[in-house]
Amino acid sequence: MVTGSRAEYGLLRWVMTDLSAVPSVTLQLIVTGSHLSEEFGRTADAITADGFTPNRFIDIRATGGSPRSVTESMGRAFLGLAEAFEVLQPDLLVVLGDRYETWCAAGAATVAGVPIAHIHGGELTAGAIDDAFRHGITKMAHLHFVAAPEYARRVAQLGEQPDRIHCVGAVGLDSLIRIPLLDRVELSRELAIDPVRPLLLITYHPVTLRPGSADGDITELLAALDRMPDVECVFTLANADPQGHLINERIRTYCASRARAHAFPSLGQQRYLSLLRAADAVVGNSSSGLIEAPALGTPTVNIGERQTGRLRAASVIDCAADRTEIHEALIRARTSPTVDALPPPHGSPGASAAIASLLISTPLVGLREKAFVDQPVL
Repeated sequence: MVTGSRAEYGLLRWVMTDLSAVPSVTLQLIVTGSHLSEEFGRTADAITADGFTPNRFIDIRATGGSPRSVTESMGRAFLGLAEAFEVLQPDLLVVLGDRYETWCAAGAATVAGVPIAHIHGGELTAGAIDDAFRHGITKMAHLHFVAAPEYARRVAQLGEQPDRIHCVGAVGLDSLIRIPLLDRVELSRELAIDPVRPLLLITYHPVTLRPGSADGDITELLAALDRMPDVECVFTLANADPQGHLINERIRTYCASRARAHAFPSLGQQRYLSLLRAADAVVGNSSSGLIEAPALGTPTVNIGERQTGRLRAASVIDCAADRTEIHEALIRARTSPTVDALPPPHGSPGASAAIASLLISTPLVGLREKAFVDQPVL
């Protein structure tokens, strides 16, 4: 397996745990991306604390700076992954999602002749370059584990064989029942936040298909939060994408002058999910606002177009990156909670065990050989 970010590892963790428990399986782990950056909380340490022993650490100097720096990081990823696959000789690569590090891992595995299993394909995030990486990984992959029937249809639309597409639900939901969550008093003690104020959990990532938009977008979000001076704000910082560094600097400056605002490079899974449950609303444009937050009954204020195309529960309130719209959405989230009478769009917990079982039972012989399945022309 290859993991390059805190969010991705949080989703892969239970698949790794379930595979590690099988004597016939040897789990090899490559850790790269922002996991190795002090700026992003050195989250590689959390992986080892969970009991995993990485076989390779590949430092690609992920900084979240310019497009050039990200491209240079991708070059380092290719070099490190090529060496790792040559030495480790894996029988199968398992990757999740849509990060550029993940695309590099799939590309290097394709050249090395290693079959690929991909988790969370078929989704759309129209405001991010991740969309192209995700669909590219789908075309390189040989097994597909998707979170919803709509996503399964989209993977099939890309020409993948139906018998290799498995609809298992969202792996992120497993953490909600497999990690003991903290209550508000425990959170306030660990994070030095007010135990009684209304609480917002905020994560805002760059909209990478709109270069240069980060400064204006984060300005609007912070201005909206200033209209709610009674609210405790907990920020988790943006990921290592172009413009991410700018967003994080603005957030740090904002928090430095406001006692009610707090910024964390990484909270760890337990504290993040506990905050997600305790919060009056989750705010920003993270996928957790569309997948885990609805499952916990927490309203979501989803800003802008980064997550356009993903399935939504009724508890998700969409708004533009505009201070007035964000403020109105926050008031609605705090005062008019929605109840979703429909089944959750991303299934129920249990995806990790299902994926582990399918990985173990799928024959590897001939897996790299796959046909392109043409779809009817409309």
